Amino acid sequence: MTKVLYITAHPHDETKSYSMAVGKAFIDTYKEVHPSHEITHIDLYKEYIPQIDTDVFNGWGKLREGKAFEELSTDEKAKVGRLSEICDQFVNADKYIFVTPLWNFSFPPVMKAYIDAVAVAGKTFKYTENGPIGLLTDKKALHIQARGGFYSEGPAAQMEMGHRYLDIIMKFFGVPSFEGLFVEGHNAKPDQAEEIKANAIAKAKDLAHTF
Repeated sequence: MTKVLYITAHPHDETKSYSMAVGKAFIDTYKEVHPSHEITHIDLYKEYIPQIDTDVFNGWGKLREGKAFEELSTDEKAKVGRLSEICDQFVNADKYIFVTPLWNFSFPPVMKAYIDAVAVAGKTFKYTENGPIGLLTDKKALHIQARGGFYSEGPAAQMEMGHRYLDIIMKFFGVPSFEGLFVEGHNAKPDQAEEIKANAIAKAKDLAHTF
């Protein structure tokens, strides 16, 4: 069975967020087109995503020294164990749909914490004598992103770092197919905002048939 992770990073739902509205249109249509696929919604504002802190480094260090997981402290076990769960879920999935707004030229910090959780040597990539290589060579990924301004071309395109970061990470993981679907310019042209959203929703529904 094809496993799909629908990963959202926005505190609002589809009634207030353009990215979430387009994301919902995509995933609802995808469910209709692929009723047998297993879809898991990961709301990063509701999930526990441990940051990589002293407890995590200490726990990882003890495991590398050969200590058993049970020998870790309570906090170390909770955080290291949770990070392992998150990464294993990511590796075991076949497709990823990331939904984010563009905040300060990037994405909300919860998305970075999630990427840190799944960027694990030996699981999503590995080191070789010729450098790191990705291990997720049979996956597909999509990024749905709302941008209040226009960032697809011109000087502003170099300021956008959310989609470009995910593109680099997906390549690093070896993911061969990574697409972007953007809702763009609704703040710059508020009189056209509803039209911009409607057009993006229509594109999302079309893309759901081929993704």
